[in-house]
Amino acid sequence: MSTTHEVTNQVPPLVGHDVAEDPALLEALRREGAGWAEPELHEVGRLAGSEQAQEWGRVVNENEPVLRTHDRYGNRIDEVEFHPYWHSLMDVAVEHGLHGAPWADSTPGAHVARAAKLFVWGQVEAGHTCPISMTYAVIPTLRANPELAAQYEPLLTAKTYDFGLRVPTSKQGLIAGMSMTEKQGGSDVRANTTRATPAGDGTYRLVGHKWFTSAPMSDIFATLAQAPGGLTCFLLPRVLPDGTRNRMHIQRLKDKLGNRSNASAELEYDEAVGWRLGEEGEGVKVILRMVNNTRLDCLLGSAAGMRFGAVQAIRHARHRSAFGSVLVEKPLMRNVLADLVVESEAATVVAMRLAGATDRGEEILRRIGLAVSKYWVCKRAPVHAAEALECFGGNGYIEDSGMPRLYREAPLQSIWEGSGNVAALDALRAMARQPETVEAFFTEVERASGADARLDDAIEGLRKELSNLEDMEFRARRVVESMAMVLQGSLLVQHGAPSVADAFCASRFAGDWGVALGTLPSGVDTKAIIERALV
Repeated sequence: MSTTHEVTNQVPPLVGHDVAEDPALLEALRREGAGWAEPELHEVGRLAGSEQAQEWGRVVNENEPVLRTHDRYGNRIDEVEFHPYWHSLMDVAVEHGLHGAPWADSTPGAHVARAAKLFVWGQVEAGHTCPISMTYAVIPTLRANPELAAQYEPLLTAKTYDFGLRVPTSKQGLIAGMSMTEKQGGSDVRANTTRATPAGDGTYRLVGHKWFTSAPMSDIFATLAQAPGGLTCFLLPRVLPDGTRNRMHIQRLKDKLGNRSNASAELEYDEAVGWRLGEEGEGVKVILRMVNNTRLDCLLGSAAGMRFGAVQAIRHARHRSAFGSVLVEKPLMRNVLADLVVESEAATVVAMRLAGATDRGEEILRRIGLAVSKYWVCKRAPVHAAEALECFGGNGYIEDSGMPRLYREAPLQSIWEGSGNVAALDALRAMARQPETVEAFFTEVERASGADARLDDAIEGLRKELSNLEDMEFRARRVVESMAMVLQGSLLVQHGAPSVADAFCASRFAGDWGVALGTLPSGVDTKAIIERALV
């Protein structure tokens, strides 16, 4: 072969490493009471870093799900076919309890352990974590009907992935989906028009069209419909107890920007059979039990993407030479890389803190913390992905690098479970309806009082901001952004690496930070920060 085709100055693939070797994650795991899970976390991490798992992730995104509405004879079947590697990914996730398992585990820190494993395994492939997240989140909603919970919860927490259309109670394990939004309402679920009519035997018959149904191949679904007493939450199985298929017809799969390995569908209920969860008219309250848990996974998914992007960018910069030296030695590149790590660790520390709040039953803090952090962290993910991709130059724009897939996935978490404005307004709603959330928030962030003057000033400024009620809705994004960064800053000052905490406070609070990532002020310890993401 001609020497013009000699390959030089290209970065070797990152395989055969432990994705769980992440200082911020491991420190949070121990701090939040789940240090006992570290051996399994490393087991998941080594698998996540393997060439095999990375191939699974690549292939399922290049071989998307296919909808089969009818069989060869014209019978309605409504089945979604997946590449076998999709099931390999699901097998690992369920086997390691990334789904509903923590609800059946009384070990202190079970939800933190699950969050850490999801954070690590989600870096392999994001699409399949959607049904995994739904299965985790559905259980508090399912408990609104104790009889159904007793029937289904053991199967939703079982560590066996059992794919296929069968009677749910005949299977070894179940996966759950969610079907809320309709084309005329979107996030305004009270505008839903799907109707639920009592059948006289304790069940309802649902008629309507759902615009987005997550994971339509799941075994059971939580859904909303208008019952005689108002908007109500229901549980619908795909296969009824008598073995017949419920009349839930998949109209088409969505052609999405990213998350392409996962099927999202339009679903039609044609006299579908459903069981009520909670009382008639309490549908929003009941489904929010599920939403509040999937919002935690939005945080974890965004944080996982940031960690992946930071690690990949730093690896590229350490092996790629330009203008006389490797990129990582260039001062401006070091600024960019360090800022990527700072943003990543700030996302990790707040996501794990809120997972810990789940374990400890800190519902008031969790309520406000999730609302503000879901808004901000998920907003930062696309910005972070774009900057990490750019560190590769043209190589990052090529599919083989894996960075385009990261970039396409990044906006989803900000849209899922309430896009930016919905999340910001939800934070204001929480503070208005539950004033104790404000007290809980400041109790939390003031644990770091006196440790960093820049953070202290930011906390004081936030108090003043919240005391001004004029045009609060107009200012909602600014207010919620400030709350999220103050929470992140407090956690980093208390628990983070000094170099990371200093860089965060110097940039986010001291006014010495530009608009783009990579505008950290002079004097921050970029070397120490970058070393935290070396693999």
